[in-house]
Amino acid sequence: MIRIPELRVIIEAEARSGALNMAVDEALLESAITDGVATLRWYQWSEPTVSLGYFQKSGELAGDPLLSRLPAVRRLSGGGAILHDDELTYSVVIPASQKLFERPEQLYDLVHDSIIGSLCEMGFPVTVRGQTLKRAEEPLLCFLRQDSHDLTLGGSKVLGSAQRRRHGAILQHGSLIRRASSLAMHLPGLADLCLANIPEDLAKRLTGRVAESLAEKSIIGDLTAREIEMAIRLCDQNRMDVRHR
Repeated sequence: MIRIPELRVIIEAEARSGALNMAVDEALLESAITDGVATLRWYQWSEPTVSLGYFQKSGELAGDPLLSRLPAVRRLSGGGAILHDDELTYSVVIPASQKLFERPEQLYDLVHDSIIGSLCEMGFPVTVRGQTLKRAEEPLLCFLRQDSHDLTLGGSKVLGSAQRRRHGAILQHGSLIRRASSLAMHLPGLADLCLANIPEDLAKRLTGRVAESLAEKSIIGDLTAREIEMAIRLCDQNRMDVRHR
């Protein structure tokens, strides 16, 4: 398989707010468009936050008295709402110049297969769902929806991903639930479904296979000064007041 020449890997030690996390992903997408930079980023959330899919209306949260009180942001990608709490989130940004992934499922499969391999080595026997279930009225939360590309453990969805394309460049991000949030105990994570221990360096362990499947060479890097400046500027735009008083 043809791979991209170089992939920048960013593993963030500090958790960020939801608004800033979404702004950073958008800044990385712009870097892919303007500078042809490919990036794999791992990040976490500083407080429980709801992210709405690009096409969801903020009013959809009104029916959930718990979720509607949480900070909320809108993702660039589609899909259902996600409660980000005790999880690890990734984003992969591929520049348009590579033209490696003409269909969305190609990048989903590549990244998900790599994560499956790594998690299985750690003792978490995750599998791909393999079948999509579409309902007339989909649940609000993404992790209650069923897509063929979902990663499941014991029948429960533990990782789901979504994409956005802009000027040919691709942003794909996904959420891996480590443990069930106290705000959504009905959505279990790796630690709830398996006796294996979650390593402290989970992101680093997952990086190896994902990076190797995507690129000829990977380098550990950081956000550039321009990306940080752009993310700060975009941050306020990503905040949403969805509290219904």
